[in-house]
Amino acid sequence: MAEQIIFFIFTLIVLGGGIGIVATKNLYYSALFLSLTLSGMAGYFVLLNAGFLAAVQVVVYVGAIAILILFAIMLSRRMMTADEPQTNRQTWLAAIVSPLLFVALLVMVLQINWPLSTAAPTDNAVLLLGMSFLGSYVIPFEVISVLLLVALVGAIILARDTSTDTGRKG
Repeated sequence: MAEQIIFFIFTLIVLGGGIGIVATKNLYYSALFLSLTLSGMAGYFVLLNAGFLAAVQVVVYVGAIAILILFAIMLSRRMMTADEPQTNRQTWLAAIVSPLLFVALLVMVLQINWPLSTAAPTDNAVLLLGMSFLGSYVIPFEVISVLLLVALVGAIILARDTSTDTGRKG
């Protein structure tokens, strides 16, 4: 019973984030809602006893892809001024294609005979991955983390607004 309640909580998080993605007019908030939705998806993986997939979901999608999107928004904010059009002229096409695609995917999913596995998942998959990261791959792992940190600082420096005078003279 507790798993069902947690499942419904994650479902509310995913659906709320998904609705927030398409409902908000601010692109930055839409990217934040994407992070919320992807985090809820990681919760599904935890419920399925797939700890490694949950960790990959958080690290790769929430930690990398969503942050990359946020940086792209920050770096391109000059294109999002009030004089630029904020609407899409292809809304009518999306309103026609989206229900058709949904029906086609639903028919396909209902026609497939999904195999069920009775094998229990291994409990030590994440432990073995962590041991290899902190064992023989610790140097490449740390080099990549420093490289990502430098890229993060560089993106912040490039994205800051230098058009206003703060009174500093240098």
